[in-house]
Amino acid sequence: MDSTIIIEKGVFIVIIFAITMLMAMYSTLAERKIAAWLQDRIGPNRAGKGGILQPLADGLKLFSKEEFLPDTPNKFLFVVGPAISMSVALMTSAVIPWGDKLHLFGRDIVLQATDIDVAILYVFGVLSVGVYGIMIGGWASNNKFSLMSAMRAASQMISYEIAMGLSIIALLMMEGTLSLREISANQSGMHWNVFYQPIGFIIFLVCSFAETNRTPFDLAECEAELIGGYHTEYSSMRMGFYLFAEYASMFISSTILSVLYFGGYNYPGMEWATQNWGVNPANIIGIVVLFIKICFFIFFFMWVRWTIPRFRYDQLMRLGWKILIPLAIANILVTAVVMLLLQ
Repeated sequence: MDSTIIIEKGVFIVIIFAITMLMAMYSTLAERKIAAWLQDRIGPNRAGKGGILQPLADGLKLFSKEEFLPDTPNKFLFVVGPAISMSVALMTSAVIPWGDKLHLFGRDIVLQATDIDVAILYVFGVLSVGVYGIMIGGWASNNKFSLMSAMRAASQMISYEIAMGLSIIALLMMEGTLSLREISANQSGMHWNVFYQPIGFIIFLVCSFAETNRTPFDLAECEAELIGGYHTEYSSMRMGFYLFAEYASMFISSTILSVLYFGGYNYPGMEWATQNWGVNPANIIGIVVLFIKICFFIFFFMWVRWTIPRFRYDQLMRLGWKILIPLAIANILVTAVVMLLLQ
């Protein structure tokens, strides 16, 4: 492989990791500001103008806090748990197309770390590993509440991964590809998949809440029953990794929702902009449009958290197994019949 391509991809991966961490960091501030707005409060406003430095202050606090290990025979696994969660949250971004391409230094730079034919399978494979970070951390904590939380998280994530996978099948039947870049390219203009697969989008969105352990599906961190959930025994940056992993996963989930159902970097008039303004300005606008869509979904995640109460655990499992999975299967059948009639 050309060394230039290796350097190019390496720089791009570092930039994407930095953007993911930055979005996760400032999502914590956005969460508190949105909660304050919904509850008619001010929110953080002491650290910097309007609280803009609050995430840095929180990170400094986590770094400087005392770090301790509980009395557990599995100290190695106790350390590995948060590392797995954080790594999984970052690895998913490797196959996401953040834009079309930029013409720089006499060459076309594709705005994607790697374009593989089975990108959807890669995403689901990496997401399925995320449950190990929670399960290992809860089990190695040697705390009954942490273990109960880890068991809840494992059963919840496994249950909702089935419905999420089934919701994607109908979309893949229409697209005929597993590549996220091709799926984005097929949604040029306003040919967004959400107009053709509204039921699949709703199922995928609900399952995204469950996969990221967000309210109303945050049964794993239910402080009223389980103290703090699977990270009860964690402190300092190990706890910070778990918290950052949740916000990073929310950012990546919002990105995948935008790419699969809302056209990704595509926007109305993109072809006209390319012809009249050039490739680089049109594709830079596409990157901005993608991040606007991502920010909308992040806002929606936070809005739901501070609006809808937490489900009971039996309601959570009933929704996943008795409603979402049959609905996803019915969506596949209806999609197949419509495609057969149209052909």
